Amino acid sequence: YQVGPCVGIDAADQLMMSRYILARVCEDFQVHCTLHPKPMVRGDWNGAGCHTNFSTKKMREKGGLDSILQSIYKLGAKHQQHIAAYGEGNELRLTGKFETASIDQFSFGIANRGCSVRIGRETARDGYGYFEDRRPSSNCDPYVVTGMIMETVMEDVEVPVIEASNREEA
Repeated sequence: YQVGPCVGIDAADQLMMSRYILARVCEDFQVHCTLHPKPMVRGDWNGAGCHTNFSTKKMREKGGLDSILQSIYKLGAKHQQHIAAYGEGNELRLTGKFETASIDQFSFGIANRGCSVRIGRETARDGYGYFEDRRPSSNCDPYVVTGMIMETVMEDVEVPVIEASNREEA
């Protein structure tokens, strides 16, 4: 399911509230619900993530794709730090199969669901919009995830350019 669009910390607030409502409804109907990213380890399936769409005002304005790319390069430079904070059990989900990227290697692409970070087709076409960080797990702490993304993309540092992965490679 999806929450938002939200501004700032409200995204984490809304996700936490929706998790609370889910837990209470399940309790009322005596159903167990888990946020584990791969509750059934056996089988070929992609698991559950907390894909996080992100943009700044600059990214949503004409020419914003440059800002999106710079932000993605910054995320790539801190890939392992983000992975370490993006939830427990994520190594079971981020295998590089079933529309997931490998937990060990950062990648991004346009309309590529097999990458760590995806730029939507419309964003690429229009030259502005948002990106989707596909790495957070379904049990992540949304305050940590949104805070880390914001902190990383707002840093004033030089980072190397990363080549986009096309769909066939993912």
